[in-house]
Amino acid sequence: MSEDEHRRPVRFTIDGKPYEVADPEQTAASLLRLAGFDPAQYDIAEVRLGEPPKRFSGDEPVRGHDGEEFITIRHSAPVE
Repeated sequence: MSEDEHRRPVRFTIDGKPYEVADPEQTAASLLRLAGFDPAQYDIAEVRLGEPPKRFSGDEPVRGHDGEEFITIRHSAPVE
């Protein structure tokens, strides 16, 4: 892989909204903060066609690729 390929921005979605980062190596918490979510209350999951979502939390590393789709998962919510 060339140096230019490492510097190319990575584009992906979180809950359907587009985002872009310069470094493909991120943590779950940094992606959640990028999308405006509190990592203490949410996890993030990679959505893969035909497979269950792969869940990441806290300082877990997430290697992003162009076109990936992520969703947020709330730890718990009050029932009313």
